[in-house]
Amino acid sequence: MIKNEKKSSKGGAGGLTQAQMMQKKFEHENEVIEEELFQFNEAENEKLFKEKPWRQDPHHFKRVKISATALIKIVMHARRGGDIEVMGLMQGKVKGDTFYVMDSFGLPVEGTETRVNAGNEANEYLATHIEFCDKVQRPENVCGWYHSHPGYGCWLSGIDVGTQTLYQKHQEPFIAIVVDPKRTMSAGKVELGCFRVFPESYIQQMEKQKTGGSGADTMVPADKIGDFGLHANKYYQLEHSFFKSKLDSQILEALWNDYWVQTLSSSPLLNNSEYLTKAISNIATKMDMVIEGGGGATRTKGGARQKKHHEEGGVSEDKLGQVEKESTKCCMEMNHGLLVEALKNFMFTSPPPAE
Repeated sequence: MIKNEKKSSKGGAGGLTQAQMMQKKFEHENEVIEEELFQFNEAENEKLFKEKPWRQDPHHFKRVKISATALIKIVMHARRGGDIEVMGLMQGKVKGDTFYVMDSFGLPVEGTETRVNAGNEANEYLATHIEFCDKVQRPENVCGWYHSHPGYGCWLSGIDVGTQTLYQKHQEPFIAIVVDPKRTMSAGKVELGCFRVFPESYIQQMEKQKTGGSGADTMVPADKIGDFGLHANKYYQLEHSFFKSKLDSQILEALWNDYWVQTLSSSPLLNNSEYLTKAISNIATKMDMVIEGGGGATRTKGGARQKKHHEEGGVSEDKLGQVEKESTKCCMEMNHGLLVEALKNFMFTSPPPAE
């Protein structure tokens, strides 16, 4: 009955249905573009593996392009995990300095709220999956892994750095993707980061030169700052974007035909109240740390304190400024939720204008 109503109901400009409007909104917010990138060139792939340009330049890979279908599968898998970290692998190809992620699949792994590791069952599942891909003529190699950070941003922990280092030693080229399902639901836009780790020799060279690492802009919880700061110079973040084919368009349309009602009726503020409460508490904790440690809370005349910070080789942002950024981002997410509620109230519950 609902499906019949959806098909017959027409929405805004051009006679779009509600499902089509929600799909367009998702594609616009995440800047999904349509490209034909699904041809797999075996000769080009062999040439890349022979030359191995990433060995000469630790920053060789600069971009990641993810298909809309792979993106949806990653986000839905992370969302199903709730507060527990989930893990999966991605299939795709490499061209020049860019990873192209064509598909993804979850792994049957046991995770906790702070870590996830693949076991024997996951390895068996991977082998079976690749075997079936060969049978249906899907030649794309496994090009990376993804896992979720529910509510604490997109960055690599010490365990993540170790996992990615192992993959890069034995399965290059390889990319790591981290997705935060809670921030995704709160902000209405996919919160995702793509990373690669540096070789050990390059890390030692950076430490001697006192240069920075990832520089990722992320709201790291106060209790995880130590882990984040300890390994932040061991990896770097890549630019990412999304693309879709005609088949992806059909799949997305089918998904939105089933889920548009839930999307329209859900409330970002109610669904993410626990996450938003933790975010506010985290900002308050960091503010207390700044006040107690004097980390940017006060300055001497002429900015001498800030100058001293740079002279001592500090490369991180002013702590107070970072807290300000996080509080601003949290306020924007809550304002977004309030605007959504106000818009739905205006559209569906406001009385009709008097004639």
